[in-house]
Amino acid sequence: MASRRPRPGRHLIVFFLGLAVLYGLTALSQAGVKDPETPWRPALGLDLQGGTRITLTAEKAPTKENLDEARRIIDQRVNGSGVAEAAVTTQGGRNIVVEVPGKTQNRDQLEETVKRQAQLRFRLVACSDIRPAGCESSTPGGMGLGRAPLSLAEDDPTDGATDGATDSATDSATDAATDSPATDASTDGSTDAPADAPTDAPSDAPTGAPTAEDPAGDGAKWTVADDIAWSRSPDQAAIALYNGYTCDAKGVVVDADGKPADQVDDPDQPLVACTEPERDAEGNEETPPIKFLLSRSVVEGTELDDASAQTPQNGVGWVVAIEMGNSKERAHPKGSAGAASDFEAVTRAFAGTDEQFAVVLDGQVLTYPVLNSVITDGRSQIEGDFSEQEALDLANSLKFGALPIKFNDQQTSVEEIGPSLAGNQLSAGLTAGAIGLILVMLYCLFYYRGLGLVVVSSLFVAAAVTYAMVLLLSKTAGFTLTLPGIAGLIIAVGITADSFVIFFERIRDEMREGKSMRVAVETGWARARVTRIAANTVQILSALVLYIFATGAVKGFGFALGLTTLIDLAVLFWFTKPMVSWLAQFKAFNSGHKLSGLSKETLGMDITPSRPRRTAVAGGDA
Repeated sequence: MASRRPRPGRHLIVFFLGLAVLYGLTALSQAGVKDPETPWRPALGLDLQGGTRITLTAEKAPTKENLDEARRIIDQRVNGSGVAEAAVTTQGGRNIVVEVPGKTQNRDQLEETVKRQAQLRFRLVACSDIRPAGCESSTPGGMGLGRAPLSLAEDDPTDGATDGATDSATDSATDAATDSPATDASTDGSTDAPADAPTDAPSDAPTGAPTAEDPAGDGAKWTVADDIAWSRSPDQAAIALYNGYTCDAKGVVVDADGKPADQVDDPDQPLVACTEPERDAEGNEETPPIKFLLSRSVVEGTELDDASAQTPQNGVGWVVAIEMGNSKERAHPKGSAGAASDFEAVTRAFAGTDEQFAVVLDGQVLTYPVLNSVITDGRSQIEGDFSEQEALDLANSLKFGALPIKFNDQQTSVEEIGPSLAGNQLSAGLTAGAIGLILVMLYCLFYYRGLGLVVVSSLFVAAAVTYAMVLLLSKTAGFTLTLPGIAGLIIAVGITADSFVIFFERIRDEMREGKSMRVAVETGWARARVTRIAANTVQILSALVLYIFATGAVKGFGFALGLTTLIDLAVLFWFTKPMVSWLAQFKAFNSGHKLSGLSKETLGMDITPSRPRRTAVAGGDA
């Protein structure tokens, strides 16, 4: 069977079309650059450009372990893509210093991403400003925290103990709503209750003391079904809590005096929370903050298996896709089936109704959807009118965990910093790269002559691809170019030149055996590509080890080295080899012209012309 004839022209056309597409994508990424001085320029790192420094101070003196853990989590957040090369260090016993390269347009958003607690919880909505039913007044037969579920209370509605408990709770709730903040109401209600309060209830009421494992105090564990029942009929203490608080203009829960509410985002207790105000493109408020009374947490952020920023199918904008699992045991209550099973139970109860659950991040409501269908696989989306960067920041915060310490907002400082290296370091690095590139080109032109043109064109093509990839990654993955990264790019010149040497020497070996250039190119390529793939694989593994196990600038060096090695393989397979095959079709190369670099003299073959042998003739002169 005849071998398939190579079509180098077709391969070259496809390669240049791919290069055009790459630059088209790069142009689209540069379209959003607002600074006229930086279009088509890669983002530089802290050592070459400077950036923003954020100094965080812990509220209390944390342990060294907690401070180091917080530093690690923040480092993962700001370097979520692995190539931003932000520096995160501890300072003293209470401070964490974060240095992010480049000019930050939204410093407040960056500060929020860095210090966010990332305590994500799914809670059920009992009532809100848009659905106040159930929190306006006392609800007869309501189920209190630490009491039996609603269905059990309704079995005996005439029980005197129940009536007494309800009356007492109603009185305390009314006093709290009109005279004092909700936190005081809760205390007053427990100390000023009459003698027929729930503590003196008959023996048929639950007698066990409520605990985290037994909230009902009846020996049974609290279940998601209890949370669902409570959200439909909250207890009076929680209603008093809700009526005693309001939302300020920023969506912060405040008491009657306008001070931040004295409540803790405890997963085992109900919570009053607000949304942030919705604003238009000009920053004007469209929708004021909304207040919610929420149940205990039914799903914890620690139970998420994954979180990622995505664009929804058949939709616009950005959402945060989350995936829950049943493999992890909930921190509360013990023995739960898992987050996915609990969430499925909630969706089965709420699907097709106007009942809502809320996604709460650090005590603030992100979204409060209704459910149209049952979610059985634990996969859902957090929608909140996010921008791309906001969705990425939230996904990174959820993916890499909650901070073990809390920072003091008043002591947080944000400042601009200059480059850590002198301005001539970048020029020196680029000059060194340019000199190395020129020397390699001159040597290849001198040694390989006509084939040296392939070397020069391949190096220019590799440089064009590398430049486009650096620009594209700067805008899409936060890649910043540091001096070690530039060193990684310069090393790529040697890697690419090494590929040419192996390929060209294989061709020359084949031609020394008497093969034509066309045949020598194909047989030489079959042997050279195996050697080149093996060498580049080792190089990529080395870069991968540096990228995974190193930190800071060394990680950036490993990334740049791996990127350029992959580009070398792409250029070698899809440009250099088709280019040599295309040149083999020309007589100047195929016939071994002196300027082709493949003449017999260049190949070291014997070029002495053979002389005719002289023979003696008998009986005469020679």
